Order: sequence, then C-alpha cells, then structure tokens
Amino acid sequence: MNKVVTFITDAGGSIVSKNILSHKGKLRWCVREEAINDVDNGWRFFADIDTEEYLSKADNMCICDFNTVANIEPAIITIYNCKVGTDIELVEENGKKFFLDSNTGEVFES
Repeated sequence: MNKVVTFITDAGGSIVSKNILSHKGKLRWCVREEAINDVDNGWRFFADIDTEEYLSKADNMCICDFNTVANIEPAIITIYNCKVGTDIELVEENGKKFFLDSNTGEVFES
C-alpha cells in the first residue's frame, strides 16, 4: 500500500464518499459546511457516480483525513482554505482540471 503524502499538516477530517476511496468513482463535488467538531474541517467530497439513494445510506460515507483524499485527487489541495458555504464541482476538459461554482456555473477561483 502506498504511503499517504501529507500536503497539509493537521488538515482534519472530511466526510467522503466510499466510491472515491475505493476508486470506483472520481471526486466530483466538494462542499464545505460548518465543522461538527474540532477534528472536522467541514469538507464533504462526493463522487461522479454517487446517487441520492447511495448518499442516503450513512454507511456509504466515511470520515478520513483530508490528505487521504488529496492523495487520490491532488486538485483539492488548492481549495482547502475556502470558506464555509463553498459548493464546487471538479471538471476535467482537454486534460485540464478546474473547479466550477455549483450555483453559478462559473469557473471558481480559490
């Protein structure tokens, strides 16, 4: 098993779709909510294949260190400090990845 690279020290925990962690799906949606405790950083990550039915089952989500997710999808390193309320989508076009604001559809600058 590969060692997890620490991009951000003490990054805290995120709630993550197991589809991302199992590599069944790609990270697509990133939402930052109010943290629920001291170790929660507020980030919620969802996969491109997640459905409402899948997400309605708590067992399909898990808590893991932000760096674990960043090792799967390094693009999220740039959004770590975004404010609570951030709701963005990771898009890949022509080999380039960027974020779109889920509310406006505009390119998101972190």
